[in-house]
Amino acid sequence: MARIKLTIEYDGTDYVGWQVQPNGVSVQQQVESALQQLLGSPVRVHSSGRTDAGVHALGMVCHLDTQRDLPLSAWRDGLNRFLPIAIAVRQAEFAADDFHARYSAKGKRYRYTLLRDDVRSPLQRRTSWQVRQSLDLQLMTLAAQTFVGVHDFAAFRTSGCAAETTQREVFAVEMIEEGRLLHIDISGSGFLKNMVRMMVGTLVEVGRGKRPPEDVAKLLKNDRQIKPALTAPAQGLCLLEVWY
Repeated sequence: MARIKLTIEYDGTDYVGWQVQPNGVSVQQQVESALQQLLGSPVRVHSSGRTDAGVHALGMVCHLDTQRDLPLSAWRDGLNRFLPIAIAVRQAEFAADDFHARYSAKGKRYRYTLLRDDVRSPLQRRTSWQVRQSLDLQLMTLAAQTFVGVHDFAAFRTSGCAAETTQREVFAVEMIEEGRLLHIDISGSGFLKNMVRMMVGTLVEVGRGKRPPEDVAKLLKNDRQIKPALTAPAQGLCLLEVWY
């Protein structure tokens, strides 16, 4: 029996998310379908986590167990022959028997991309959130540093989050300008449902002058008098990498 680790890139625009769901086609469903075509029998993959409908990934990690003795090139190139154009296996590796895509993970890094422009961009529409108003990066950076550290992120999750605890550690929040684009890179030990999108939505409100930077600290203390965090649209979010 061999354990195979796959690193997968996908455009999540047309999928209901990573996880198999009854209301549409998921990325996991497509990966498992490709595996069945490659191996001739059903296979279940275990991922490092979930991404919501419309969210993308450059480095989603999953693993599977198999008795088939295939070279790594077959796990990558063979699977890619059966996968739709929006999904690709970037890397295939043999993993230790005790490796688990989810439970062995030490951290993740997400990138949220904002398009700062009055005119829509047909080329960026699937991978960014268009923000027409000017943003105060100094205030956003100040607010972003409040997220760093171990906090209770209960105010930064949506209903349906099944996490047993809402305490998470954020390692860093970085602002990276690239012309009209503003990338917000957020790394941490793990994330709650819609946590990154709500963090970004709050930072954008700070940048627009619609809430003060101090609101972040109040939200982290579950201050009920503070306006709830805004959830940024799904299409701007991408899972960049998972650390082990």
